[in-house]
Amino acid sequence: MDWKRFFDQLGMNGTRWQWKMMKYERTFKGLLRGKMPSGAGPQVTQILLVTNLVLFTLMILHGTAVGFGLGSFINPPTQLLLAWGGQFWPAVLKYDQWWRCLTYAFVHGGIIHLAFNMMVLYQVGPLIESEVGRARFTILYTLTALTGTIAGYFWHPMTPVVGASGALFGLIGFAISWYHRMGGAGEALRNFMLRWALFAFVFGLLVGADNAAHLGGLVGGAVLGFLFPNTYRLKKQLEPLFNLLGAICGLALVTSLIMLGIWLITG
Repeated sequence: MDWKRFFDQLGMNGTRWQWKMMKYERTFKGLLRGKMPSGAGPQVTQILLVTNLVLFTLMILHGTAVGFGLGSFINPPTQLLLAWGGQFWPAVLKYDQWWRCLTYAFVHGGIIHLAFNMMVLYQVGPLIESEVGRARFTILYTLTALTGTIAGYFWHPMTPVVGASGALFGLIGFAISWYHRMGGAGEALRNFMLRWALFAFVFGLLVGADNAAHLGGLVGGAVLGFLFPNTYRLKKQLEPLFNLLGAICGLALVTSLIMLGIWLITG
């Protein structure tokens, strides 16, 4: 494609954007070959934080525009949450809206819900990402978001579900098993994560949170914590595979959000 001409027609600097698109194309082709970009660039945790904040802001603006008022800032109506990608298994199964299995993790039921989850992501995310790298962290976050919602299907299939807590419990479950494998060196962090998981479960019971997603994410993360390689030799041997899987999971997240955008515009 002639990117220079395309961006020139949009009134943008076609030459500069042509070079950017060529760089993006090289990066994408590298991802398909199992090569993750390294060096500079935002952490996956940072991208997730920004995405959650942007999506929540857009949802509240939309809710205000259609007449729900600023009350949706504290307690958005279910209709608004579902419109912005909340999980609802009947919609997934009847209308093939499979993207909801991931987009629900970016939708939050009010500013308090968002703030609590983003605080956990901000504290736990960088720790785990520094341990396993971008690719494995992307795999971990994506798969535990899925195990969280799958648990919800067996627990309460007719209940709308929103929030990143399934994936966040996935990070905690991963940390428990990962640091347990380290022996004495990881004992303190393992015990800290165990206490955090217990506190979060009790808190979830008190406030009526979705402990099905919490349990599903925790178990999924714990399993991955035992499966991910933790020796240098094995990490290097499996790096191309995990880079490719990380690229696929990242693409699944982006595609799900794009599908949500298309549904918002056309639905």
